[in-house]
Amino acid sequence: MAAERLVVIGGDAAGMSAASQARRLKGPAELEIIAFERGHFTSYSACGIPYWIGGQVAERDDLIARTPEEHRARHIDLRTRTEVVELDLAGSRVRARGLDSGEESWTGYDKLVLATGARPVRPRLPGIGSHGVHGVQTLDDGQRLLDTLERTPGRRAVVVGAGYIGVEMAEALVNRGYEVTVLHRGAQPMATLDPDMGGLVHGAMNRMGITTVAGAEVVKVLTDEEGRARAVATAAGDEYPADVVVLGIGVEPRTALARAAGLPLGTSGGLLTDLSMRVRGHGDVWAGGDCVEVLDLVAGRHRHIPLGTHANKHGQVIGSGVGGGYATFPGVVGTAVSKVCDLEIARTGLRERDALEAGLRFVTATISSTTTAGYYPTSADMTVKMLAERRTGRLLGVQIVGGAGSAKRVDVAAVALTAGMTVEQVVALDLGYAPPFSPVWDPVLVAARKAVSAVRAAGV
Repeated sequence: MAAERLVVIGGDAAGMSAASQARRLKGPAELEIIAFERGHFTSYSACGIPYWIGGQVAERDDLIARTPEEHRARHIDLRTRTEVVELDLAGSRVRARGLDSGEESWTGYDKLVLATGARPVRPRLPGIGSHGVHGVQTLDDGQRLLDTLERTPGRRAVVVGAGYIGVEMAEALVNRGYEVTVLHRGAQPMATLDPDMGGLVHGAMNRMGITTVAGAEVVKVLTDEEGRARAVATAAGDEYPADVVVLGIGVEPRTALARAAGLPLGTSGGLLTDLSMRVRGHGDVWAGGDCVEVLDLVAGRHRHIPLGTHANKHGQVIGSGVGGGYATFPGVVGTAVSKVCDLEIARTGLRERDALEAGLRFVTATISSTTTAGYYPTSADMTVKMLAERRTGRLLGVQIVGGAGSAKRVDVAAVALTAGMTVEQVVALDLGYAPPFSPVWDPVLVAARKAVSAVRAAGV
């Protein structure tokens, strides 16, 4: 009996986790695995790229969990520098093109995994494609940016966008000795937070020497006579000198192949799957990672939330299904953490805007506290904001901004959200305490206690 063939498109977290898990469950005699990857690298930490650029991670290869050669040694036919350019779902085959040779060929499959990832948002503006302008999503992108930084004599950088990628790249460039300006369209940086919490981030970044310009709509990248970026222009007529420009506007699902093949996409353009990560309506096609939408367990709707944690879990679920087992990915609560220099930023669940869009009535509670007992020498300030449903007291979301030791406290809230706990139940949680780790009332519990009062005061 001939072996089945699994074709995987995408060689990073979701794709190669799926291939590796399927290989654990089925040997080469039962399952042939062919994987296509556009870049040079596989199974790497895209989340670690800003820290490699900033110098905290010494070598690029430190970010690589498993090389192409290591995958091939496990009987996975991994073809790098090869881009899949067409899906023929009716014929169960894909058309791939070698990016170096230009040669094309068709490969048939019995089972298909789409793990095409996401791509940096690159607005169509004059000069956006000039030398010195970089998006940072893949290890290849990071290498190109690092090469530019090492060749460029100037020390002025402009980051366009102030989301997670933007603030992390701002920190990386500060660590490399650059004078950094962050331009963003919103009233405050970090649109994943409510504006009041984003204001805390704004103030902290300015105190760190990062110039943060709110309400700045970028309209053009100005270039010199050699076609290199020299400044960024805004709709207000201001120009910000730049020897390098980094796009931190965000990412969008890379699903052009899926769209052309008629596969189902959500409102953000991400693929729609069932709980086992099968593409809806296609029993032999799975999808995972940054190219899919996932169920938000708090709001009850599908969203595009590109994170490596999700991608690796998707791959495990997919690989189990392909290999004859069973696993599911039930959804997420939207937990994310980041930092810029000494400031830690975290959120989980819903912002005020999300709760309003979901039609929820809610109250908020914001408290200021410290990361440890106030008298302990490493104590740092932190602010916690909590949202709770008005009538039931159900926890809806938590945002945290503060010094070292702040961000990972969001995990307590993530567990509470997943469990559907009320803020009153959160107050009763038995959390660890000792002066080096927490005040006697942990800041999350203080915020929950204030939220309980707000729920009671609001009544029905």
